[in-house]
Amino acid sequence: MKNFLFIIFFVFSLAVVQAQDFVKAEIEKYQSGLSEKFGNPETSILYPEDLEEFNGLEFYPIDLNYRVEAAFVRTPNEKPFKMPTTTSRRPEYVKYGEAHFTLKGKDHVLEIYQPLEHTPEYEDYLFLPFTDGTSGADSYGGGRYMDLKIPQGETIVLDFNKTYNPYCAYNENYSCPLTPRQNHLSIPIYAGVKDFASKKKP
Repeated sequence: MKNFLFIIFFVFSLAVVQAQDFVKAEIEKYQSGLSEKFGNPETSILYPEDLEEFNGLEFYPIDLNYRVEAAFVRTPNEKPFKMPTTTSRRPEYVKYGEAHFTLKGKDHVLEIYQPLEHTPEYEDYLFLPFTDGTSGADSYGGGRYMDLKIPQGETIVLDFNKTYNPYCAYNENYSCPLTPRQNHLSIPIYAGVKDFASKKKP
């Protein structure tokens, strides 16, 4: 009986490790793809001075503790609003729902938005901007973004290892949505992309 239980435990542990390895590989692929996009002269939005010496984006070490399954609460009666940006542009969004989750021993709620203007292929796209305890230190002061899809059920996975900076963190010629104050996390998120030191930006 003990041998049987040991085998069950071993098989379960192996399955967990394999699943974690798969997730880490997906995160690595995402992060390397992001760096490649910034390093490619045809797709990069970097200033020429920065592109010339670009050796890849800097990320926090991958940490699956910052990949959480949150309760997804839809908010169907919200009114559209114009989201402030770093310029005079005011794109229209609507609050689509809320993510409720526990991280580092604290309960958190983040609002999730949907752009009103989108192409058919982005019909299920959701947008999550946030700031946290690293904003303005290791990570970009204006906050970071996370791309999501409308979930089928009542949960949604928030993988902070896949967060990215707005374009204006690299090039001030771009217009970027400002993170709403209600989406500030009181804890530091040591996952995802770090801030970028531009040679041209002050």
